[in-house]
Formats: sequence, structure tokens, C-alpha cells
Amino acid sequence: MKITEVRIRKLSVEGKLRAYATVTFDNCFVVHNIKIIDGKAGLFIAMPIRKTAEGTYMDVAHPISPEFRTELQDTIISEFNAGHVEVVSNPEDMLD
Repeated sequence: MKITEVRIRKLSVEGKLRAYATVTFDNCFVVHNIKIIDGKAGLFIAMPIRKTAEGTYMDVAHPISPEFRTELQDTIISEFNAGHVEVVSNPEDMLD
């Protein structure tokens, strides 16, 4: 599975949550709302989540292998660091 497109929407205010990414795979499958977070060890991604009826949170979609997770994270962070972002002032506009 190849990453064929990465779109990043950066929040214009400062905070740990820096942006949301939308990633397209093989031009036929898309995952929205991947968070780019600034942590103690640098930037990392968090996959989209949903709240269950029990009140816990679960990933909506996530990589199965550590190698693909690393590839996905590296690609998203590289695009973010290269400045390939759309700046959004309203956090509500960041959700697809």
C-alpha cells in the first residue's frame, strides 16, 4: 500500500496539537483526522479515535505493522516540516 497524497491543515494557534492530516492510499482509500502532536520527544502522529459506549476511546483506523506506522509518521511529519500545510484559524474547520 502506497501513500499517494498527504494534506495537512495546521491550526494557527499554538498548543500541543499542531495540525490534522488526511492521507490517501493507492488513490483509493483515505484516512481523515490524523493528529500531529508536539510531544516531549518531538512531533508524532495519533490516529483518529472514537468514543465507545463504555466511555473508552478506540482507534478508527491504524497501521498494523510498526514499519508501516514509521513510514506513515515519517511521511506526514516530513510534509508538515516542509511547510506543505493549509493554515486554518478555526479548529472546527480542521475536521473533514
